[in-house]
Amino acid sequence: MSHPRSAVRRAGIAVAAMAAAAVMLAGCSSGGSSNTGSSSSSSKDSIDYALPANFTPNWILPVGAPGKLNTNNGSIAASLWEPLVAYDGSTGTVGWHKDASIASDVKFNSAGTEATITLGDRHWSDGKPVTSRDVQFWYNLVTANKKNWGNYNEGQAPDNWTKLTVTDDTHFTIAFDKAYNTDWMLANELSLITPLPQHAWDKTSASGPVGDNDLTPSGAVQVWNYLNKAAGDISSYASNPLWKVVDGPYTVTKFTTAGNVTLTANKKYDGGEKAKITTVNLLPFTSADAEENAVRSGQVDYGYIQPTSLDQKQSFTAKGYEVEPWTGWAITYFPYNFNNPTMGPVFKQLYARQAIQKSVDQDSLVKAIFNGTATAGYGPIPQSTSSDFLSPEQKKNPYPFSNSAAKKLLTAHGWKAGSDGIMVCEDAGSGDSQCGEGVAAGTKFTMEVLAQSGSQVTDNELSALQSSFKDSGIGFTIKQAPVNTVLSQTPQCTPSEAICKWQLSYFGTAGSWYFAAYPTGDSLFQTGGGANFGNYSDAQADKLITATTQSNDSSAIQDYSALLAKQLPVIWLPEPDYQISVIKKGLTAPQDPMANFHPARWAWK
Repeated sequence: MSHPRSAVRRAGIAVAAMAAAAVMLAGCSSGGSSNTGSSSSSSKDSIDYALPANFTPNWILPVGAPGKLNTNNGSIAASLWEPLVAYDGSTGTVGWHKDASIASDVKFNSAGTEATITLGDRHWSDGKPVTSRDVQFWYNLVTANKKNWGNYNEGQAPDNWTKLTVTDDTHFTIAFDKAYNTDWMLANELSLITPLPQHAWDKTSASGPVGDNDLTPSGAVQVWNYLNKAAGDISSYASNPLWKVVDGPYTVTKFTTAGNVTLTANKKYDGGEKAKITTVNLLPFTSADAEENAVRSGQVDYGYIQPTSLDQKQSFTAKGYEVEPWTGWAITYFPYNFNNPTMGPVFKQLYARQAIQKSVDQDSLVKAIFNGTATAGYGPIPQSTSSDFLSPEQKKNPYPFSNSAAKKLLTAHGWKAGSDGIMVCEDAGSGDSQCGEGVAAGTKFTMEVLAQSGSQVTDNELSALQSSFKDSGIGFTIKQAPVNTVLSQTPQCTPSEAICKWQLSYFGTAGSWYFAAYPTGDSLFQTGGGANFGNYSDAQADKLITATTQSNDSSAIQDYSALLAKQLPVIWLPEPDYQISVIKKGLTAPQDPMANFHPARWAWK
């Protein structure tokens, strides 16, 4: 799974993230070649880092474009141009990582309607200072071109920012359209900002002069078009003077269309995260098998193996590697389609969703399918990384596994097992002991999932779920397709639309949703949310989600966690680790559950 600092919090970003990760798992069953260059350097001044299979870097501009929002692009860009506010979870808790941030301080007014930011004493690689004007440059470009910005979500940044006021070179204020939760604003919106070198980039062509073009909307559009066109020429990344002006710990000295990237330490860097390794070689692979073969032959210092290879852990440690699972700040689930004409009325019954959830043996799935490289998840807040967001109700699992309890729930609400063992609605109606409003007599409790193809892990999980559902009297049929097809064929819909025939959707065992630092559910579970694929709608959930973004009441997000753990807007499933990393002994490489990599933090002991 992947996402930039901006967070996977909208459908557009989620699609990019899920597709990228699913492709990686899909490679588990395919062959392919690698492009590793030389064998592992083992030099204290360099590292060979294996990129996830079929996950080729293809964008350098630190202003994300639609379709370019993947982890590798975001992590490379952040190594060249540090964000205003950087978040990280590699220490075990997700929080503001000031060493990698341009801002040294952010103060909100008491009303929560504006933030005043102080910049650190920082310089670009050409010696010019990083100033408030560089932030204003970013702000003007994004505001004038928001619909072409990959991180744009209508109603959020920059829509809810009413004005940026520059006080001096190191201080500026951003005003909001209303009061917001300050933790959410800092983590999910202000963290989107990356100061850009206005003195070098504010022009409309390669030969044109640098000016103040961004100060007018039309000029900002021209600058945006010029920078995006330049960013489309991957083969020139290492030579174009634009990309030489950086403030991060690294510069780019190689970047091929095949995905071979070399980062070299920025000698002029004056921030808090100075590179400890001079040369970082990022190596692409065409399949998971090819990547694992490179690890087996010692060609990389840092790579990945598949969960199914954990049984062979000793063979990797014997070759001088440490095997370290990389957990993710994410949740995994099956969305229900509450608008499906046949099963939608069934899914709308809480007792039915409870019976389904009680049929999911997450502990067994974690052990048998993922070899222990997953975390059981019981609600909308990630559970593999500790946080203050998680409610006690979600943590303790409101619906522990029990096929017998699931059956009792169904039979107590008008269902009876048919000759094949699958429940059929026998007592239609809206009474307490009946099937529920809209559920017709004779309805068979059989549901179909459209799921990612190409992953043996996904196949095994689906098979285990099918068996367990059957034990509860619930039919479960499986249809599979490439992840992009799954995404396109399971959209938000109304009951009358032909495409609304889908019932359950599964993007695969690579994780369904990676969050920003503040894991709110506005896109996922709020009525009308951009990634609320199944059209879940609950007035109390809407109220709590709004409170998580607009109120500083610290209990709001825990209340949200508790409610959705009980309300079951989706089928909660185990969250697989982001990857199983293999790291050369002697190499320290912190792993960020937000799915970013940070080469400046890597070091040889």
